[in-house]
Amino acid sequence: MAQSFDRNVDPVLDPSDWVQLWASLIRARGRVLDLAAGHGRHARALAAQGFAVTAVDLDVSGLAGVPFEVIAADLEAGPWPFVARSFDAIVITNYLHRPHFAHLVDALAVGGVLIFETFAVGNEKFGRPRNPAFLLAQGELLAAFAPHLRIVAYEHGAEQKPRPAMRQRLCAVKEH
Repeated sequence: MAQSFDRNVDPVLDPSDWVQLWASLIRARGRVLDLAAGHGRHARALAAQGFAVTAVDLDVSGLAGVPFEVIAADLEAGPWPFVARSFDAIVITNYLHRPHFAHLVDALAVGGVLIFETFAVGNEKFGRPRNPAFLLAQGELLAAFAPHLRIVAYEHGAEQKPRPAMRQRLCAVKEH
């Protein structure tokens, strides 16, 4: 059985290359939301770079004692927990809940960066997730966010590292 990227046995898994690449677009000392943070590999890395990080997940047990805000919330059953807040960046990896797409746009401050990376159709050949409800169709992130955000970069394809998977990635900026 393939391990999860973010609920890995090793909670010190390196941050995603995609997140590291585009973090340079985030406003200095900006507010960053790590959505479905897992053990916080991205939240930890971004906090170490001086960003004011908020990490949210259903299970926050792997985030005890971290030097940033941690919120335990059921992102799928409860209401969107950030209605009154805005962020200079939102980072999402290995998580997909399409009803949040509009919330993500609304929660970005002007100039804010959306860094999104998750599994795509074709991943069922490599392992979990296999359920089509948790796999992005070709171009789905572009279709969802291009009407609202300026697309900086987009990728869709197979990868071998850190394990074989089919992934879709997007980096976009909110201009107004």
